[in-house]
Amino acid sequence: MKYLIAGLGNPGKEYENTRHNIGFKILDALAEASNIVFSDERHGWVTEYKFKGRTFILLKPTTYMNLSGKAVNYWMQKESITPENLLVVVDDLALPLGSVRLRAKGSDAGHNGLKNIAQVLGNENYARLRVGIGDDFKKGQQIDYVLGEWDKQEKLELPAMIDTSIEIIKSFGTIGVAQTMTFFNKRK
Repeated sequence: MKYLIAGLGNPGKEYENTRHNIGFKILDALAEASNIVFSDERHGWVTEYKFKGRTFILLKPTTYMNLSGKAVNYWMQKESITPENLLVVVDDLALPLGSVRLRAKGSDAGHNGLKNIAQVLGNENYARLRVGIGDDFKKGQQIDYVLGEWDKQEKLELPAMIDTSIEIIKSFGTIGVAQTMTFFNKRK
């Protein structure tokens, strides 16, 4: 079985440690723990991760967040991956910092990366792992917050969020989205 795990973010040093790049950060941690490296491919940085007889294509799109659909669609076609085997890892303002939620499908909830993926694929029927970054910003400051770097206190929360997200990615590929949601979405 083959899966595409797309961790959303923006390429470039200036975005590296921003809240918006949590998708990149999670895939980087999985790759590092597995001693695999990303290569610069068409529309993204890509590597292959093997786990329990499954192949996970890890993708960090280089198309920028708002055009993530281009990269996701290209790699789904190239690797013959069905929408059921796509998982998009994305930051979420609506979730408190430290929380993660897996969804089998759903709306973009105002997230431009998810919006573009839905437009390009023509539907919203793909799984997404929503990683809570909180909403500690003043009205009108959303973009600055999302593109801002993690503060000292938030950095303390990152390792647990990243570890849980990696567990969810592995579970998604081995026991499926429904059982993974049942197990992980109830955890604190």
